[in-house]
Amino acid sequence: MRYLILSDLHGATSAKTPLETEQYDAILILGDILYHGPRNDLPADYAPKQLIELLNAHKEQIIAVRGNCDGEVDQMVLQFPILSDSNSFYLQDRRVFMTHGHVYGPDNVPPLPKGSIVLSGHTHIPTHTVGDICLFNPGSIAIPKGGWTRSYGILEDHKFTIKFLDGREPIEQTF
Repeated sequence: MRYLILSDLHGATSAKTPLETEQYDAILILGDILYHGPRNDLPADYAPKQLIELLNAHKEQIIAVRGNCDGEVDQMVLQFPILSDSNSFYLQDRRVFMTHGHVYGPDNVPPLPKGSIVLSGHTHIPTHTVGDICLFNPGSIAIPKGGWTRSYGILEDHKFTIKFLDGREPIEQTF
């Protein structure tokens, strides 16, 4: 399976690029889908109604979790579940735990088997740490922080890739 990982979309239509150019079997969305929140500036391509249409067109492929900017009003317009703080599945022999990062995340990892993978967003900064528990953050497709540019992730087999919309070299990490 090949997973497209999006986080911190904040109503930006920049998600259209990987949705149209990448090959994937499923889409993992790590929260903060439609609203930009009071601490963030509006993304340049802020168009939540267009993003709703774009994502709903892929509803059968999406597994999503709730971010700190997501609420019940967002669930009313999105045709896939978004209100769980976490979700998990298996990638071959590894448990993959999805979360936004404001409840669980790198500083608050729930009890997981050794070799598990934690996917989280929230910081808008792409990171990867391989250890007993592998931690991956694809960064933000809409409002990057920490000097990074818009990014998203790909998870396949034993490799995580962070890709950038500005064309810079991807960052790959095997685990």
